[in-house]
Amino acid sequence: MSFATTDLCDDNAALLEDGRLIALPPVFRHYGKHARFFGPAVTLKVYEDNALVRALLETQGNCNVLVIDGGASLRRALVGGQLGLLAQNNSWGGLLIDGCIRDTDEINACRIGVRALGAIPVKSSKTGKGERDVPVQVQGVTINPGDWIYADADGILVSRQKLT
Repeated sequence: MSFATTDLCDDNAALLEDGRLIALPPVFRHYGKHARFFGPAVTLKVYEDNALVRALLETQGNCNVLVIDGGASLRRALVGGQLGLLAQNNSWGGLLIDGCIRDTDEINACRIGVRALGAIPVKSSKTGKGERDVPVQVQGVTINPGDWIYADADGILVSRQKLT
């Protein structure tokens, strides 16, 4: 599917009005080779710990978008180069991280789209704390498992339904 978030907004004004389509704040940076990605959300809620991120990215993504509520932490990276390769090789549609990444050169070489708040060289802890398949908060917007994520150079949209 080829799309532009601007066109999706224009074509779905009623969904924007009633809150079934929401544009995330423009605070995310783009990483990876794919500037555009979309798919249903698989959610994780973690804080400065990426053990669950790794466990999930080791599974087949089926073109889903992994949405990580990292509490907007700017202190530790939740995804690095090895996890970027896992996401690419296991067919994840993209990664949306309300937190940081590291190994940006490696992630930028991956055939995947990644949005994150920034990069920091500090690795995460690995205790396995967190929750999967729960509603998460990303920059004040609730994202539920199965919501649709659409990302391109103009922004990131969250839709309660698949858009055509």
